[in-house]
Parts: sequence; C-alpha cells; structure tokens
Amino acid sequence: MTHRHISLPGLALLGMALLTGTASAQLKIAVINTQRAVLETAEMKKAAADLEAKYRPTQQDIDKRTKDLQDIQAKLADPSKLSPQEGQELQAQGQLKQRQLQRISEDLQAEVDRERNDILGRGGKRMNEVVGKIAEAKGLDLVIDVGDAIFFKPALDLTNEAIAAYDKQYPSKP
Repeated sequence: MTHRHISLPGLALLGMALLTGTASAQLKIAVINTQRAVLETAEMKKAAADLEAKYRPTQQDIDKRTKDLQDIQAKLADPSKLSPQEGQELQAQGQLKQRQLQRISEDLQAEVDRERNDILGRGGKRMNEVVGKIAEAKGLDLVIDVGDAIFFKPALDLTNEAIAAYDKQYPSKP
C-alpha cells in the first residue's frame, strides 16, 4: 500500500472552502501534474538536450577511464602472467585511476545536479505563474497537484493546457 503525502496548505484551503457552506457548491477546482507539466515543456526538453550535449565529452572521458581501469583489473586477475614488480605497478596505477575516476564522476554529478536544479527551479516558478494565469482566466478557486488528489475527473486536469500556455509564453530558443 502506498501513502501519498497531502500538502498542508492544499488541505487547509480545501477544508476552508468546504466549511464555507453554500460557497462550496460554487467551488471551482482543477488539478495539474506539475512535474510532467514542467518536464514536457519545449524549454525543458531543449535544456535537457543542451545539458546532455554540454557534458557528453566529460561522460566520454569517464567511459574511457572506466575501460582503462577494467583493462588493468583484467591484467591483475591473472597474476601468473606478471612479475611481482609489474603487479605492484599495475596495482598502483589502478588505485590512482580509480581515485581519478571517482573524483571526475563526483564532480560531473555535482555540476549536472546543480545546473539541472537551477533549470527546474526556474521552470517550476514560471509554470506556477502560467497556472496562476490559467486559474484566473477560468475563474478557478483552487488548483492542486495530482499527487495531492486521491481522485479527480480527467476533465479537471490542466496539465496539457498548462504545457501549451507555457510553450506559448516562454518559447524555446534554438
């Protein structure tokens, strides 16, 4: 059984709206899959492709270093073909290459994570603005993320509309 986290602000807004009595009959609600909405915008797709292209050379370097390390490990796997001195030298080379590989991999991961988080943060902020404009235009009282909804009718989903509005407001630059 999976449990979904219901955000307190969303729950509080819904509770207040339901407590208003007659106003609850007029409450207009919509849902959005915020994560999908942000990730499927043209801007985010382009940013993902740009990020991949930017770091492809570093990833290729990591792949080459990984293969070099595997070659050393393969040679060390059969010590009968090596003199004791060759074995020690290969062991030292392998340890050095392992440390270098780990450092490069960690640096790459940190850079990619930082840049991706910046891009997603900016996209999330923009998406919230777009959804706010859609909600105002439609006279909606509440828009909640699908992750906070146990059930909703598909007609209440604004995700595709939000993606289209985002792409219109923030066109992806070539």
